Amino acid sequence: MSKRAVILAGGKGTRLRPYTVVLPKPLMPIGEFPILEVIIRQLVRHGFDHVTMAVNHQAEIIRAFFQDGAKWNIRIDYSQEDKPLSTMAPLRLIHNLPENFLVMNGDILTDLSYSDLFEEHVSKNNIFTISSHVREQKIDYGVLEADASGHLSGFTEKPKTKYIVSMGVYMASRRIIDFIPEGQSYGFDNLMLDLIAAKQPAAVCEFDGYWLDIGRPDDYMQAIEEFDQMKPRFLGE
Repeated sequence: MSKRAVILAGGKGTRLRPYTVVLPKPLMPIGEFPILEVIIRQLVRHGFDHVTMAVNHQAEIIRAFFQDGAKWNIRIDYSQEDKPLSTMAPLRLIHNLPENFLVMNGDILTDLSYSDLFEEHVSKNNIFTISSHVREQKIDYGVLEADASGHLSGFTEKPKTKYIVSMGVYMASRRIIDFIPEGQSYGFDNLMLDLIAAKQPAAVCEFDGYWLDIGRPDDYMQAIEEFDQMKPRFLGE
């Protein structure tokens, strides 16, 4: 089965400034590769044969690096936004999308099996599937609880809370295009709320392996530290 992926690579990478003043975020290096090359190599391993990169900010640098994908034995083409459209609206500009396709951010370091996610989504005929991860959030303060009279009623030292978060990796059915307005910004959050309202909610597929969003400075530093010793896990080499 032919497998198609759309990689969202048009963002400005503002959280990673000053690095991203010079380089687009998907070309930020992890070991000897840019993060987006790591993703391309992983997609090839998982049987994907066609990637469309949705580009905007510093698009010419991304095009110059990846060209037509021949170097990695995969077809790469580009969908150019003429204004920032957030995460889901760029899909409306791609007119040859197949019935089901992968959509992901271009700054994810994970050992997720993209082919397993693809098959799970297709086999269940989902309209949209979110790959999710449990993330622990630590508050670096002592958290106080006060009663109505202004006296301390409870205290927790540096509490931790667990959340199920989106990994920025999705499977989509072409049916979602009907929800996306033309020519205006429309994000993942808009689509999720619209699908819930339409009683066609997305499926959530929990993943407990390795995942970092390198758009966050802390995650980026961790990825740089861990990539070299974990390279076989990511690239199968």
